[in-house]
Amino acid sequence: MARINGVHHIAVMAGSIKTHIAFFSEVLGCELKALFFMHGVPGAYHAFLELEDQSYFSIVETPQAKDIPIEMGKTHAGNGALSSAPGTMQHIAFRTSDLDSLLSLRDRIRRAGVNVFGPIHHGFCQSIYFAGPDHLTLEISTQITELDPKAWIDPEVVALSGISAEELARYVKPAETPLTKGALPQPPYDPNQPHMRYPEAMYQQMLLAPDELISAAGSVSDPPVKVEA
Repeated sequence: MARINGVHHIAVMAGSIKTHIAFFSEVLGCELKALFFMHGVPGAYHAFLELEDQSYFSIVETPQAKDIPIEMGKTHAGNGALSSAPGTMQHIAFRTSDLDSLLSLRDRIRRAGVNVFGPIHHGFCQSIYFAGPDHLTLEISTQITELDPKAWIDPEVVALSGISAEELARYVKPAETPLTKGALPQPPYDPNQPHMRYPEAMYQQMLLAPDELISAAGSVSDPPVKVEA
């Protein structure tokens, strides 16, 4: 059966990609693994900093990004307890292996002159909290125990969220994904479904295009620097 099995990368927009690379490498110790022109986006840069094998924190800089205003409480929450607009990133929580590592990372962050709070005990994890460039709200957590849905799904919150007993059962144990290997065609356009933002005419053409054509038009398989074997 097929399923998603981790985070390959989280992409965050930057006013200055260098500022973000410096923060996540020097303050948090992530190794820079890639920095190149973003595929298919003229003038945009794309960076990848490694979290673990096949898991990255990604940074994007476009020429327009620095001119878009940051509005606290709208584009950004400001801390993990505050609000931002639906669909925006409220905060990112990175993971570390144990409490000793968490405290050592707290020391590293403070050594860089960045203020950080915690650890805060959440029952299943402990976390520290701090800010990153462009008002990112950041967290690092270490898992203490596995999440048991019997203990951690609150019936009161289930009811307040409008989730029925039947829906809850499906959410806790979703149907397995058969290994169909991409046999299903694109569904018809439905305005009630979520959609990516493209010019309308272009988007409608993309929906009608064969998958192979989209793949061929958007794929860039060669790295920007040729490395001799």
